[in-house]
Amino acid sequence: MPQKNKDRRNDTIDNKNVMKINGGIPLSGTVKTQGAKNAALPVMAVCLLLRDGALTLDNVPDLHDINTMIELLKSLGVEVSIKRDEKSSQVIFRSPSELKWEVSETLARKMRASSLVLGPLLASCGKVSLPLPGGCSIGSRPIDLHLKGLKQMGAEIDIRDGVVHASVKGRLRGRRLYLDFPSVGATENLMMAAALAQGETIIENVAREPEIDNLAAVLRCVGATVETEGAGGVRILGIDRAHSGRERVIPDRIEACTYILAGVMTNGHIKVEDVVPSHIDAVLAKLEESGAKFSVRKKTIEIFPSKKRLHPVTVKTMPYPGFPTDSQPQMAAALSIARGVSTVEESVFQARFLYAQELNRMGADIQISRDVAVIRGVEGLQGASVKATDLRAGAALIIAGLAAKGETRVEDMIHVWRGYEAIDKKLSALGARVELL
Repeated sequence: MPQKNKDRRNDTIDNKNVMKINGGIPLSGTVKTQGAKNAALPVMAVCLLLRDGALTLDNVPDLHDINTMIELLKSLGVEVSIKRDEKSSQVIFRSPSELKWEVSETLARKMRASSLVLGPLLASCGKVSLPLPGGCSIGSRPIDLHLKGLKQMGAEIDIRDGVVHASVKGRLRGRRLYLDFPSVGATENLMMAAALAQGETIIENVAREPEIDNLAAVLRCVGATVETEGAGGVRILGIDRAHSGRERVIPDRIEACTYILAGVMTNGHIKVEDVVPSHIDAVLAKLEESGAKFSVRKKTIEIFPSKKRLHPVTVKTMPYPGFPTDSQPQMAAALSIARGVSTVEESVFQARFLYAQELNRMGADIQISRDVAVIRGVEGLQGASVKATDLRAGAALIIAGLAAKGETRVEDMIHVWRGYEAIDKKLSALGARVELL
């Protein structure tokens, strides 16, 4: 069966934590974007709002974080059916009439996204016990805003021994909420909680990422009324009971940008399909400014080879629609071989520049001062043994290895499998010489 084959592949890559790359080959061919990890994780949690109902999601990627979330949902009583083949990926979540409300510490600490069950579990069960989540080492990502919003909706919250204990008498109550920062996770948690709250909830200064729109579409498909309230606002009318529904996970804009930058960095000729160009406007604008050659046609981005090195640019990460922090390491890798000095400022996550010393091992010239990286472009990179410090750092090192002369070994690939489905196979199909060890 297709799913059994997928399971065997996951078992295989779990034991292969190094990618060997023989670089210097321009990529060529076509690659299709996977479903978005950062969209799939919150919409999967919507199933906790259902009782005796099913949520069907299409285009769900096969990733470590996705599989961890599936195991977490199963531990709460959700039945999960997976149908995957070469052309499609569908996951069906069937929720029972009574859910468990205590989250496994082991599963919660595996990823930050485990916090996404907080809002829907509290709204559905009236109580939840959630160990503080784990995840990438790219700085502090507290859930204070999540808890503040839930308290305003009537929840009683106590944190003891690293575990969040939340409860509510009756139903959560709709309120006007204001987020001090447009946190994606807080926006998602509060939207899901509001779907079963009594009355109307208006959340202001919400995150504006495309993943939020995807979550809104899924909430609508199970019966909630979700409307945007101008720029940065959302209005949700709570319902008594959610029903079964079906929706598609949007394409992964960060994966798309990674392959686009791989094509640019290797001076290749590739097409990246199933892209929503408006989702990556900020990255495309910086690529155009840098002199990269590409075209945009409906859902396809085509990268063309160029006789000239990239021009230096200035990049500052910002909440959407600004330049995405998750594409910053890959962009920095490409700028490391630009002609001139670029600057990259990180304003979203602390410790996002851990990859810089690894790129410097490959001959890059990157100097870090607090939250700014000064990148002096070099003519080319040399292969080296490097370590992925987090998910996007691993992606940056891989595309750097594709462009470098000689052999590169990227260690700690376990981070990369959290967000990139079959990246070894996709790169091989584009002509790259990669091997898992």
